[in-house]
Amino acid sequence: MINLEKEIPTGMPLFRLGFRPFFLGAALFAVVLVFVWMIVYIHGARLDFSGLTPTTWHAHEMIFGYAMAVIAGFLLTAIKNWTGRQTLRGPGLVVLFLLWLLARLVPLTGMNVPLAVWAMIDLLFMLLLVIAATMPVLQVKQYSQLGIISKLVLLMLSNAMFYLGAAGVIEQGERWGLYSGIYMVIALVLVMARRVIPFFIEKGVEGRVEIKNRRWVDVSSLVLLIGLWITDVFTNQEMIVSVMAAILTVLHMVRMAGWYTVRIWHKPLLWVLYLAYGFIVAGFALTAAETWYSLSPGLAVHAYTYGGVGVMTLGMMSRVILGHTGRNVFEPPRVLTWCFVLLLSGALVRVLFPLFSMGMYTYWIVLSQFFWIAAFALFIVVTAPMLLMARVDGRDG
Repeated sequence: MINLEKEIPTGMPLFRLGFRPFFLGAALFAVVLVFVWMIVYIHGARLDFSGLTPTTWHAHEMIFGYAMAVIAGFLLTAIKNWTGRQTLRGPGLVVLFLLWLLARLVPLTGMNVPLAVWAMIDLLFMLLLVIAATMPVLQVKQYSQLGIISKLVLLMLSNAMFYLGAAGVIEQGERWGLYSGIYMVIALVLVMARRVIPFFIEKGVEGRVEIKNRRWVDVSSLVLLIGLWITDVFTNQEMIVSVMAAILTVLHMVRMAGWYTVRIWHKPLLWVLYLAYGFIVAGFALTAAETWYSLSPGLAVHAYTYGGVGVMTLGMMSRVILGHTGRNVFEPPRVLTWCFVLLLSGALVRVLFPLFSMGMYTYWIVLSQFFWIAAFALFIVVTAPMLLMARVDGRDG
Protein backbone atom coordinates (compact mmCIF):
# COMPACT_ATOMS: atom_id res chain seq x y z
CA MET A 1 0.00 0.00 0.00
CA ILE A 2 1.02 3.64 -0.42
CA ASN A 3 2.66 5.17 2.64
CA LEU A 4 0.83 8.45 2.81
CA GLU A 5 3.02 9.67 5.66
CA LYS A 6 6.08 9.76 3.37
CA GLU A 7 4.42 11.44 0.43
CA ILE A 8 5.34 15.08 -0.06
CA PRO A 9 2.64 17.28 -1.64
CA THR A 10 3.77 18.62 -4.99
CA GLY A 11 2.15 20.60 -7.76
CA MET A 12 -1.11 22.49 -7.95
CA PRO A 13 -3.61 21.03 -5.43
CA LEU A 14 -6.37 20.80 -8.04
CA PHE A 15 -4.37 18.26 -10.06
CA ARG A 16 -2.84 16.13 -7.32
CA LEU A 17 -5.51 13.42 -7.51
CA GLY A 18 -8.29 12.58 -9.96
CA PHE A 19 -11.27 13.39 -7.75
CA ARG A 20 -10.33 17.07 -7.50
CA PRO A 21 -10.75 18.37 -11.08
CA PHE A 22 -13.38 15.84 -12.13
CA PHE A 23 -15.67 16.32 -9.13
CA LEU A 24 -15.45 20.09 -9.45
CA GLY A 25 -16.04 19.85 -13.20
CA ALA A 26 -18.95 17.46 -12.72
CA ALA A 27 -20.66 19.74 -10.20
CA LEU A 28 -20.22 22.85 -12.35
CA PHE A 29 -21.40 21.03 -15.45
CA ALA A 30 -24.41 19.65 -13.56
CA VAL A 31 -25.57 23.23 -13.03
CA VAL A 32 -24.78 24.45 -16.56
CA LEU A 33 -26.29 21.40 -18.26
CA VAL A 34 -29.64 21.57 -16.47
CA PHE A 35 -29.77 25.38 -16.71
CA VAL A 36 -29.37 25.22 -20.50
CA TRP A 37 -31.89 22.38 -20.66
CA MET A 38 -34.32 24.47 -18.58
CA ILE A 39 -34.00 27.42 -20.98
CA VAL A 40 -34.75 25.13 -23.89
CA TYR A 41 -37.59 23.35 -22.10
CA ILE A 42 -39.34 26.44 -20.71
CA HIS A 43 -38.68 29.03 -23.38
CA GLY A 44 -38.23 26.81 -26.41
CA ALA A 45 -34.84 28.33 -27.18
CA ARG A 46 -33.54 27.06 -30.50
CA LEU A 47 -30.00 25.96 -29.85
CA ASP A 48 -27.85 23.79 -32.06
CA PHE A 49 -25.90 21.04 -30.33
CA SER A 50 -23.69 19.85 -33.20
CA GLY A 51 -26.77 18.57 -35.02
CA LEU A 52 -28.42 16.88 -32.02
CA THR A 53 -31.88 17.72 -30.75
CA PRO A 54 -31.90 19.39 -27.31
CA THR A 55 -33.48 16.29 -25.75
CA THR A 56 -30.82 13.99 -27.19
CA TRP A 57 -28.02 16.36 -26.14
CA HIS A 58 -29.44 16.54 -22.60
CA ALA A 59 -29.64 12.75 -22.32
CA HIS A 60 -26.16 12.20 -23.76
CA GLU A 61 -24.46 14.77 -21.58
CA MET A 62 -26.10 13.55 -18.38
CA ILE A 63 -24.67 10.08 -19.03
CA PHE A 64 -21.40 10.67 -20.86
CA GLY A 65 -20.72 14.16 -19.51
CA TYR A 66 -21.78 14.46 -15.89
CA ALA A 67 -21.79 10.80 -14.84
CA MET A 68 -18.53 10.07 -16.69
CA ALA A 69 -16.77 12.90 -14.86
CA VAL A 70 -17.80 11.48 -11.49
CA ILE A 71 -16.78 7.97 -12.57
CA ALA A 72 -13.40 9.27 -13.78
CA GLY A 73 -12.72 11.13 -10.56
CA PHE A 74 -13.81 8.22 -8.40
CA LEU A 75 -11.84 5.53 -10.24
CA LEU A 76 -8.63 7.55 -10.53
CA THR A 77 -8.80 8.04 -6.77
CA ALA A 78 -10.00 4.58 -5.73
CA ILE A 79 -7.60 2.66 -7.97
CA LYS A 80 -4.69 4.38 -6.26
CA ASN A 81 -5.96 3.03 -2.94
CA TRP A 82 -6.71 -0.44 -4.32
CA THR A 83 -3.38 -0.96 -6.10
CA GLY A 84 -0.93 1.21 -4.18
CA ARG A 85 0.16 2.69 -7.52
CA GLN A 86 0.00 6.37 -8.37
CA THR A 87 -2.74 7.19 -10.87
CA LEU A 88 -2.76 10.20 -13.17
CA ARG A 89 -1.69 13.47 -11.60
CA GLY A 90 -0.10 16.73 -12.70
CA PRO A 91 0.20 17.29 -16.48
CA GLY A 92 -1.33 13.92 -17.39
CA LEU A 93 -4.40 14.64 -15.29
CA VAL A 94 -4.62 18.14 -16.77
CA VAL A 95 -4.69 16.71 -20.30
CA LEU A 96 -7.37 14.15 -19.44
CA PHE A 97 -9.54 16.74 -17.71
CA LEU A 98 -9.18 19.25 -20.55
CA LEU A 99 -10.29 16.61 -23.05
CA TRP A 100 -13.42 15.98 -20.97
CA LEU A 101 -14.05 19.72 -20.65
CA LEU A 102 -13.54 20.36 -24.37
CA ALA A 103 -15.99 17.59 -25.22
CA ARG A 104 -18.59 19.27 -23.00
CA LEU A 105 -18.01 22.74 -24.47
CA VAL A 106 -17.96 21.80 -28.17
CA PRO A 107 -21.75 21.40 -28.59
CA LEU A 108 -22.37 24.53 -26.50
CA THR A 109 -20.30 26.89 -28.65
CA GLY A 110 -23.10 27.52 -31.14
CA MET A 111 -20.50 27.23 -33.90
CA ASN A 112 -22.03 24.04 -35.32
CA VAL A 113 -18.83 22.07 -34.81
CA PRO A 114 -19.02 18.85 -36.86
CA LEU A 115 -20.29 15.86 -34.93
CA ALA A 116 -17.20 13.87 -35.95
CA VAL A 117 -14.91 16.36 -34.19
CA TRP A 118 -16.97 16.21 -31.00
CA ALA A 119 -17.02 12.41 -31.15
CA MET A 120 -13.25 12.14 -31.59
CA ILE A 121 -12.54 14.39 -28.60
CA ASP A 122 -15.07 12.64 -26.38
CA LEU A 123 -13.99 9.11 -27.30
CA LEU A 124 -10.30 10.02 -26.94
CA PHE A 125 -11.03 11.15 -23.40
CA MET A 126 -12.77 7.87 -22.62
CA LEU A 127 -10.02 5.77 -24.22
CA LEU A 128 -7.31 7.52 -22.21
CA LEU A 129 -9.39 7.08 -19.05
CA VAL A 130 -9.67 3.35 -19.72
CA ILE A 131 -5.89 3.14 -20.19
CA ALA A 132 -5.20 5.23 -17.08
CA ALA A 133 -7.51 3.03 -15.00
CA THR A 134 -6.25 -0.26 -16.41
CA MET A 135 -2.48 0.20 -16.17
CA PRO A 136 -2.16 0.24 -12.35
CA VAL A 137 -4.52 -2.74 -12.08
CA LEU A 138 -2.43 -4.81 -14.51
CA GLN A 139 0.86 -3.71 -12.93
CA VAL A 140 -0.10 -5.25 -9.59
CA LYS A 141 -2.09 -8.10 -11.18
CA GLN A 142 -5.34 -7.21 -9.41
CA TYR A 143 -7.38 -9.04 -12.00
CA SER A 144 -10.43 -8.96 -9.72
CA GLN A 145 -10.76 -5.26 -10.63
CA LEU A 146 -11.14 -6.02 -14.34
CA GLY A 147 -14.89 -6.37 -13.89
CA ILE A 148 -15.06 -2.65 -13.22
CA ILE A 149 -12.70 -1.90 -16.11
CA SER A 150 -14.89 -3.99 -18.44
CA LYS A 151 -17.91 -1.85 -17.55
CA LEU A 152 -15.86 1.25 -18.31
CA VAL A 153 -14.96 -0.21 -21.72
CA LEU A 154 -18.63 -1.01 -22.41
CA LEU A 155 -19.51 2.55 -21.46
CA MET A 156 -17.00 3.81 -24.03
CA LEU A 157 -18.42 1.47 -26.68
CA SER A 158 -21.94 2.68 -25.84
CA ASN A 159 -20.80 6.25 -26.46
CA ALA A 160 -19.23 5.22 -29.77
CA MET A 161 -22.49 3.53 -30.74
CA PHE A 162 -24.37 6.72 -29.92
CA TYR A 163 -22.15 8.82 -32.18
CA LEU A 164 -22.44 6.30 -35.01
CA GLY A 165 -26.20 6.50 -34.65
CA ALA A 166 -26.16 10.29 -34.61
CA ALA A 167 -24.04 10.22 -37.78
CA GLY A 168 -26.56 7.93 -39.49
CA VAL A 169 -24.23 4.93 -39.65
CA ILE A 170 -26.26 2.73 -37.25
CA GLU A 171 -30.01 3.17 -37.58
CA GLN A 172 -30.86 2.82 -33.89
CA GLY A 173 -27.42 3.74 -32.63
CA GLU A 174 -28.54 6.79 -30.68
CA ARG A 175 -31.10 4.87 -28.65
CA TRP A 176 -28.89 1.81 -28.22
CA GLY A 177 -25.97 3.97 -27.11
CA LEU A 178 -27.96 6.09 -24.66
CA TYR A 179 -29.80 3.23 -23.00
CA SER A 180 -26.70 1.03 -22.92
CA GLY A 181 -24.92 3.97 -21.31
CA ILE A 182 -27.61 4.21 -18.63
CA TYR A 183 -27.35 0.50 -17.87
CA MET A 184 -23.54 0.63 -17.70
CA VAL A 185 -23.62 3.58 -15.31
CA ILE A 186 -26.20 1.77 -13.17
CA ALA A 187 -23.98 -1.34 -13.21
CA LEU A 188 -20.96 0.67 -12.06
CA VAL A 189 -22.98 2.43 -9.35
CA LEU A 190 -24.39 -0.87 -8.08
CA VAL A 191 -21.04 -2.65 -7.94
CA MET A 192 -19.41 0.26 -6.11
CA ALA A 193 -22.39 0.58 -3.77
CA ARG A 194 -22.13 -3.13 -2.98
CA ARG A 195 -18.49 -2.61 -2.04
CA VAL A 196 -18.70 0.55 0.01
CA ILE A 197 -22.17 1.01 1.55
CA PRO A 198 -21.98 -2.02 3.90
CA PHE A 199 -18.46 -0.97 4.92
CA PHE A 200 -19.51 2.64 5.50
CA ILE A 201 -22.48 1.53 7.61
CA GLU A 202 -20.34 -0.78 9.76
CA LYS A 203 -17.77 1.96 10.37
CA GLY A 204 -20.16 4.89 10.54
CA VAL A 205 -22.93 3.97 12.99
CA GLU A 206 -22.72 3.85 16.76
CA GLY A 207 -22.18 0.40 18.25
CA ARG A 208 -21.97 -2.97 16.57
CA VAL A 209 -24.13 -3.73 13.54
CA GLU A 210 -24.58 -7.01 11.69
CA ILE A 211 -24.51 -6.53 7.91
CA LYS A 212 -25.90 -9.37 5.83
CA ASN A 213 -24.56 -9.84 2.30
CA ARG A 214 -25.77 -12.84 0.35
CA ARG A 215 -23.64 -14.37 -2.40
CA TRP A 216 -26.69 -15.64 -4.28
CA VAL A 217 -28.07 -12.10 -4.43
CA ASP A 218 -24.76 -10.78 -5.78
CA VAL A 219 -24.54 -13.38 -8.55
CA SER A 220 -28.19 -13.50 -9.59
CA SER A 221 -28.60 -9.71 -9.61
CA LEU A 222 -25.55 -9.31 -11.85
CA VAL A 223 -26.71 -11.97 -14.32
CA LEU A 224 -30.22 -10.53 -14.43
CA LEU A 225 -28.95 -6.97 -14.93
CA ILE A 226 -26.94 -8.11 -17.95
CA GLY A 227 -30.03 -9.87 -19.26
CA LEU A 228 -32.22 -6.82 -18.65
CA TRP A 229 -29.78 -4.55 -20.48
CA ILE A 230 -29.61 -6.77 -23.57
CA THR A 231 -33.33 -7.54 -23.65
CA ASP A 232 -34.53 -4.00 -22.94
CA VAL A 233 -32.17 -2.23 -25.32
CA PHE A 234 -31.86 -4.62 -28.25
CA THR A 235 -35.19 -6.51 -28.37
CA ASN A 236 -38.93 -5.87 -28.13
CA GLN A 237 -39.60 -8.55 -25.51
CA GLU A 238 -41.55 -6.33 -23.11
CA MET A 239 -42.87 -9.20 -21.00
CA ILE A 240 -39.39 -10.63 -20.42
CA VAL A 241 -38.14 -7.15 -19.53
CA SER A 242 -40.97 -6.79 -17.03
CA VAL A 243 -40.27 -10.13 -15.35
CA MET A 244 -36.52 -9.50 -15.14
CA ALA A 245 -37.04 -6.02 -13.70
CA ALA A 246 -39.53 -7.36 -11.15
CA ILE A 247 -37.08 -10.02 -9.96
CA LEU A 248 -34.30 -7.42 -9.76
CA THR A 249 -36.58 -5.27 -7.63
CA VAL A 250 -37.02 -8.10 -5.14
CA LEU A 251 -33.32 -9.05 -5.13
CA HIS A 252 -32.16 -5.52 -4.41
CA MET A 253 -34.81 -5.08 -1.72
CA VAL A 254 -33.38 -8.19 -0.06
CA ARG A 255 -29.90 -6.67 -0.29
CA MET A 256 -31.08 -3.36 1.18
CA ALA A 257 -32.84 -5.18 4.02
CA GLY A 258 -29.55 -6.90 4.87
CA TRP A 259 -27.83 -3.54 5.15
CA TYR A 260 -30.51 -1.74 7.10
CA THR A 261 -30.17 -0.39 10.59
CA VAL A 262 -32.21 2.44 12.04
CA ARG A 263 -28.95 4.11 13.04
CA ILE A 264 -28.18 5.19 9.47
CA TRP A 265 -30.74 8.00 9.84
CA HIS A 266 -28.37 9.77 12.23
CA LYS A 267 -25.66 9.96 9.56
CA PRO A 268 -26.40 12.03 6.41
CA LEU A 269 -23.54 10.44 4.46
CA LEU A 270 -25.13 7.05 5.07
CA TRP A 271 -28.82 7.71 4.50
CA VAL A 272 -28.16 9.65 1.30
CA LEU A 273 -26.43 6.60 -0.24
CA TYR A 274 -29.10 4.24 1.06
CA LEU A 275 -31.95 6.34 -0.37
CA ALA A 276 -30.12 6.73 -3.69
CA TYR A 277 -29.87 2.95 -3.88
CA GLY A 278 -33.60 2.83 -3.18
CA PHE A 279 -34.27 5.01 -6.21
CA ILE A 280 -32.45 2.53 -8.44
CA VAL A 281 -34.66 -0.21 -7.01
CA ALA A 282 -37.67 2.02 -7.71
CA GLY A 283 -36.41 2.28 -11.29
CA PHE A 284 -36.50 -1.50 -11.62
CA ALA A 285 -40.03 -1.53 -10.18
CA LEU A 286 -41.22 1.14 -12.62
CA THR A 287 -39.61 -0.72 -15.53
CA ALA A 288 -41.50 -3.84 -14.47
CA ALA A 289 -44.77 -1.89 -14.21
CA GLU A 290 -44.56 -0.26 -17.66
CA THR A 291 -45.89 -3.39 -19.36
CA TRP A 292 -49.00 -3.46 -17.17
CA TYR A 293 -49.77 0.21 -16.62
CA SER A 294 -49.76 3.30 -18.82
CA LEU A 295 -46.61 4.79 -17.33
CA SER A 296 -44.27 7.21 -19.05
CA PRO A 297 -40.92 5.46 -19.69
CA GLY A 298 -39.33 8.68 -18.48
CA LEU A 299 -40.33 7.89 -14.91
CA ALA A 300 -38.18 4.76 -14.72
CA VAL A 301 -35.34 6.48 -16.57
CA HIS A 302 -35.31 9.37 -14.10
CA ALA A 303 -35.65 7.05 -11.12
CA TYR A 304 -32.40 5.47 -12.33
CA THR A 305 -30.67 8.69 -13.34
CA TYR A 306 -31.94 11.61 -11.25
CA GLY A 307 -32.77 9.71 -8.07
CA GLY A 308 -30.28 6.87 -8.35
CA VAL A 309 -27.18 8.10 -10.15
CA GLY A 310 -27.67 11.79 -9.29
CA VAL A 311 -28.19 11.34 -5.56
CA MET A 312 -25.63 8.51 -5.26
CA THR A 313 -22.91 10.52 -7.00
CA LEU A 314 -23.61 13.59 -4.87
CA GLY A 315 -23.31 11.49 -1.73
CA MET A 316 -20.18 9.67 -2.90
CA MET A 317 -18.49 12.88 -4.05
CA SER A 318 -19.19 14.42 -0.65
CA ARG A 319 -17.63 11.50 1.21
CA VAL A 320 -14.59 11.24 -1.06
CA ILE A 321 -13.95 14.98 -0.92
CA LEU A 322 -14.13 15.06 2.87
CA GLY A 323 -12.01 11.94 3.32
CA HIS A 324 -9.35 12.76 0.75
CA THR A 325 -8.89 16.36 1.87
CA GLY A 326 -8.22 15.24 5.45
CA ARG A 327 -11.62 16.10 6.91
CA ASN A 328 -13.94 14.12 9.17
CA VAL A 329 -16.39 12.00 7.15
CA PHE A 330 -18.38 11.24 10.29
CA GLU A 331 -19.14 14.92 10.93
CA PRO A 332 -19.77 16.52 7.52
CA PRO A 333 -20.66 20.21 7.17
CA ARG A 334 -24.35 20.60 7.96
CA VAL A 335 -24.97 22.43 4.70
CA LEU A 336 -24.20 19.21 2.79
CA THR A 337 -27.31 17.72 4.36
CA TRP A 338 -29.33 20.47 2.70
CA CYS A 339 -27.72 19.57 -0.64
CA PHE A 340 -28.93 16.00 -0.15
CA VAL A 341 -32.43 17.11 0.89
CA LEU A 342 -32.74 19.41 -2.13
CA LEU A 343 -31.69 16.73 -4.60
CA LEU A 344 -33.84 14.04 -3.01
CA SER A 345 -36.79 16.44 -3.11
CA GLY A 346 -36.18 17.00 -6.81
CA ALA A 347 -36.03 13.26 -7.42
CA LEU A 348 -39.36 12.75 -5.67
CA VAL A 349 -40.92 15.55 -7.70
CA ARG A 350 -39.54 14.16 -10.97
CA VAL A 351 -40.40 10.49 -10.35
CA LEU A 352 -43.18 10.22 -7.77
CA PHE A 353 -45.39 13.27 -8.28
CA PRO A 354 -46.28 12.48 -11.93
CA LEU A 355 -47.70 9.14 -10.79
CA PHE A 356 -50.46 11.02 -8.97
CA SER A 357 -50.81 14.14 -11.13
CA MET A 358 -49.74 13.52 -14.72
CA GLY A 359 -51.64 16.61 -15.82
CA MET A 360 -48.98 18.76 -14.15
CA TYR A 361 -46.09 16.81 -15.67
CA THR A 362 -44.47 19.91 -17.18
CA TYR A 363 -44.55 21.72 -13.84
CA TRP A 364 -43.00 18.77 -12.04
CA ILE A 365 -40.15 18.68 -14.58
CA VAL A 366 -39.42 22.39 -14.18
CA LEU A 367 -39.60 22.20 -10.38
CA SER A 368 -37.22 19.23 -10.35
CA GLN A 369 -34.81 21.24 -12.52
CA PHE A 370 -34.78 24.02 -9.92
CA PHE A 371 -34.10 21.52 -7.14
CA TRP A 372 -31.20 19.99 -9.13
CA ILE A 373 -29.58 23.36 -9.83
CA ALA A 374 -30.00 24.52 -6.22
CA ALA A 375 -28.51 21.31 -4.81
CA PHE A 376 -25.40 21.38 -6.99
CA ALA A 377 -24.90 25.15 -6.71
CA LEU A 378 -24.87 24.82 -2.92
CA PHE A 379 -22.58 21.79 -3.20
CA ILE A 380 -20.11 23.85 -5.24
CA VAL A 381 -20.10 26.66 -2.67
CA VAL A 382 -19.25 24.16 0.08
CA THR A 383 -16.77 21.88 -1.68
CA ALA A 384 -14.95 24.06 -4.23
CA PRO A 385 -12.57 25.52 -1.61
CA MET A 386 -11.79 21.98 -0.41
CA LEU A 387 -11.00 20.85 -3.95
CA LEU A 388 -8.89 23.88 -4.82
CA MET A 389 -6.81 23.89 -1.63
CA ALA A 390 -4.30 21.40 -0.22
CA ARG A 391 -5.32 18.75 2.32
CA VAL A 392 -5.84 20.18 5.79
CA ASP A 393 -3.59 17.47 7.30
CA GLY A 394 -0.64 18.34 5.07
CA ARG A 395 -0.62 15.01 3.23
CA ASP A 396 -0.43 14.57 -0.51
CA GLY A 397 -3.53 14.01 -2.63
